[in-house]
Amino acid sequence: MKTPFDTNEILMGLLMGNTSIKGGYYHEGDRPDNSTDEDIVVNTIDLSVDTLPQIGTSNVNIYVSDTPKKIKGKMMVMPNRTRLKQLANEVAAIIRDARIPGIKAVSGTMSIMGEPNTKQHFVNIRVDWNIQV
Repeated sequence: MKTPFDTNEILMGLLMGNTSIKGGYYHEGDRPDNSTDEDIVVNTIDLSVDTLPQIGTSNVNIYVSDTPKKIKGKMMVMPNRTRLKQLANEVAAIIRDARIPGIKAVSGTMSIMGEPNTKQHFVNIRVDWNIQV
């Protein structure tokens, strides 16, 4: 049986060094407070136990600093959509192309959310697990 620790490690193993992220890779809770770096954070929110197949869901959060933009003469910070899209496409492709014996990881939903305290936005990619081993 796999645990959330295992699924987090699987994601870290797939992603580390295989994206163009400029910051770090972290488990939930390990990302430095008030980080403004481009970072990837993984966590598993649920995973069935003692049944096969094991079904569960993890998150991959990709953080990118906002960019300044002048709108109607006023400077504002806006999501760096170009960079968010690039990194989201990289991560989704890595998950889509993963070949793990007995385990299927599928990119589920994707959403964009703001982090106003650090002037960042992040893409949240849900990863759906079907574990047969």
